Amino acid sequence: MPKVAFHTLGCKVNFYDTEGIWQVFKRNGYTQVPFEDEADVYVVNTCTVTHGGDKKSRQMIRRAVRTNPDSVVVVTGCYAQIAPEEIARIEGVDLVIGNDKKSKIVDYVEDVRREQNPFQVVGNILKTREFEELDVPYFEERTRANLKIQDGCNNFCTFCIIPWARGLIRSRKPEKIVAQARKLARAGYREIILTGIHTGGYGADLDGYRLAHLLQDLEQVEGLYRVRISSIEASEIDDELIEVLGRSTQVVNHLHIPLQAANNQILKKMNRHYTQEEFAEKLAKLRQALPDLAITSDVIVGFPGETDEFFEDTYEFIKREKFSQLHVFPYSKRRGTPAAKFPDQVREDIKHERVERLIALSETLTASYAARFAGNEIEVIAESPIALADDETRHHLGHHPLASRMVVGHADNYLKVAFSVPDHVDMERVIGEVTRVRVNQTGAHLQVGEMVAQVTVAEDTEERLRRLSS
Repeated sequence: MPKVAFHTLGCKVNFYDTEGIWQVFKRNGYTQVPFEDEADVYVVNTCTVTHGGDKKSRQMIRRAVRTNPDSVVVVTGCYAQIAPEEIARIEGVDLVIGNDKKSKIVDYVEDVRREQNPFQVVGNILKTREFEELDVPYFEERTRANLKIQDGCNNFCTFCIIPWARGLIRSRKPEKIVAQARKLARAGYREIILTGIHTGGYGADLDGYRLAHLLQDLEQVEGLYRVRISSIEASEIDDELIEVLGRSTQVVNHLHIPLQAANNQILKKMNRHYTQEEFAEKLAKLRQALPDLAITSDVIVGFPGETDEFFEDTYEFIKREKFSQLHVFPYSKRRGTPAAKFPDQVREDIKHERVERLIALSETLTASYAARFAGNEIEVIAESPIALADDETRHHLGHHPLASRMVVGHADNYLKVAFSVPDHVDMERVIGEVTRVRVNQTGAHLQVGEMVAQVTVAEDTEERLRRLSS
């Protein structure tokens, strides 16, 4: 039986696509092995958001070639779409596949094997109009499921290369999304994350059907407990969507709304489609409908032309609007984007100082938001035992007296929560399920509590445990 290995760089969409590609290989008789092992086929799903992503992609391609020089090395993803010739010149690369051709990957691999000749399958993705179906009925080693609902982006922000790597918005057919949501709910997933390159733009290419309508249709999926929107632009939040969010029984109490900057001159240079005032107005409407809503955001610091005064505008806006968490990025030049040629580039040491200030603010805001829930009960989906959690989580709980009986996961408001499981409860049966947790301790990085009760125990728990451990 032939063996395939994968390495994925970049965003949630890439990880979804890799799972979809694996399903194609699986249907064709392949088994999956770790990327470090010897395989017949290596697939590197690349990222090109920054030049660092390009560099890491090249490193992983060369590692695959070294591991088994006789294998078929396939490169796909955003870097492959943007720079196919550059990748094809790397010795040992057999196949470069564009971002709209992944569903045919096994056919192309067989062509390479038969003809013993490397080739590229990369076209002009800006001309692609159809969403490429990659069905994922379950996710290897995941307790929350991503569900890709669209691809591409129409925004053309001046700092971003993604429209050239992913093309324009292509929305998945609603019936396909609902059908996959049913499969995922039946497989025992308690939370589904609606994801895409520009998730909030879903339906821009459909006739009068938008994200608000999709959320209403998903309400009819039996067993679907939580729905999370991976990201949505402020300009896409209208009164209809707010009304749907306000009455939804599934959509979590959390929205990720990228801000990027809160100075109108910088926003205009970025080609963002809102002003600081419009963004604040959307937040006010959301909080009126959903008072405890957690709002997380992305911020780029040191964009060309960002003066100290302009940065202070962003800092004070974030502080005033009380975001619950920030993802902070220093601006990085990306060849091929308009912003890379802008004058008034900001010095690296200034970017670093601003990043540090915003990270410190983010921690203060997270701690403040989390403190609201001290002593209260919240619902958490456990994702792993503490022993398998990230380094930061283990560091915070290393000396906790109950650490050996603790699991970690996310509440619906995206707070990370670790909680102790009583001795009489099988910890494996808590993973992936919804648990009511009493919060005893809050902070900027982690909330700590104790299990009160399980909310749902799936009939298919044995099947899900078998799948996750296989």
